[in-house]
Amino acid sequence: MNPDQPGPFDALVAAPNHHRLAFENDRVRVLETMIMPGDTTPMHTHCWPGTIYILSGSDFVRRDEFGNMVLDTREMGIVISPGEARWSGPLGLHTLENVGDTPIHIISTELKMG
Repeated sequence: MNPDQPGPFDALVAAPNHHRLAFENDRVRVLETMIMPGDTTPMHTHCWPGTIYILSGSDFVRRDEFGNMVLDTREMGIVISPGEARWSGPLGLHTLENVGDTPIHIISTELKMG
């Protein structure tokens, strides 16, 4: 994964039904992400670290490029609450499945590095 060029698995390219570009310049990129209950995103990446602001949250399962579960919020006791802000490092190839009963709606501000 080249941090200067997101490539074909970038969230906006590989999962456009779940990610929308809200703003971009040479330093940051702001994405709006919406994943409805029962939806699973296609395989994609997030090349840059950044903050995530949660508008609405739900339980989710993240799987790697081989289909292995790497995170299940239900098993780990992670609660995603509206109004929270969190830090996220870059994420390699993954899918995200909303296994809860409310939409996952977040705004992420990715800090372009390099």
